[in-house]
Amino acid sequence: MNGSIFKKRRISPTLLGGGIMLLLLVSLAVFAPLISRYQPAAQNLADILRPSSANHWLGTDQLGRDLFTRLIYAARTDLRIMILAEILPFCTGIFLGMLAGYYGKWIDALVTLMTNTLIAFPFYLIVIVVAFASGAGERGIYITFALVGWIVFARVVKGLSASLRKQEWVASAKVLGLPDSRILLFHILPNVLPQAIVVLMTDMVGLLVAIVTLGYLGIGIAPPTPDWGTMISEGQTFIYSKWWLSTIPGFAVVYTGIALSLIGDGLADLWRRK
Repeated sequence: MNGSIFKKRRISPTLLGGGIMLLLLVSLAVFAPLISRYQPAAQNLADILRPSSANHWLGTDQLGRDLFTRLIYAARTDLRIMILAEILPFCTGIFLGMLAGYYGKWIDALVTLMTNTLIAFPFYLIVIVVAFASGAGERGIYITFALVGWIVFARVVKGLSASLRKQEWVASAKVLGLPDSRILLFHILPNVLPQAIVVLMTDMVGLLVAIVTLGYLGIGIAPPTPDWGTMISEGQTFIYSKWWLSTIPGFAVVYTGIALSLIGDGLADLWRRK
């Protein structure tokens, strides 16, 4: 009996593994100034392209900058942008999705028209055009994802809200005289939020890849601010002789993507169980 209760309450190994991986990465990013004694933009031309050593754990780049230092400071940059860029689309998508699913009719038609219109344009085309128009830096990323990032959340939440609207407990709430705002906020939202968070984890992976891609193309984070995409691009010149310059930041991107995917899968399993 106790064993079965423990199994029901046991955290998914997938969720636990992803959480530990992400916690490790976030800890390195947050405590970067305490972990490394070097500055990410500090150059030392007498110490360029050094391999791994006691002084430089992952070696140095073509300007003598410590690669490990730049890697964890780049994690600070990319993770911060990834999180901030998701806030507005996440909230907007949930809001519009709930309205469209709950009320239907012209609101549903309007939201559907907006999503279909934006989906017609290739995502990376919009990202690159906005980034070029707004200049290198974070602003273009925020603008782009404010425009198109809400779509995936709106579509998922709209379907869930439309399904919940037909439930008996919603009809009972209306009979009791509860206003629509209260039903949406205290009854619909708690039921759609878990699935929206699962989608958020997956969407963050795509957003991180977009951030790194823009940095690689030179229209993302402006140097000397460390960024994984910029590091991959700068190390590409030395890929045959100093392969780790591009491979290590590339591994960091893959590592983060795996962590977020594991968390998303673990949350989905937990949500299905409940």
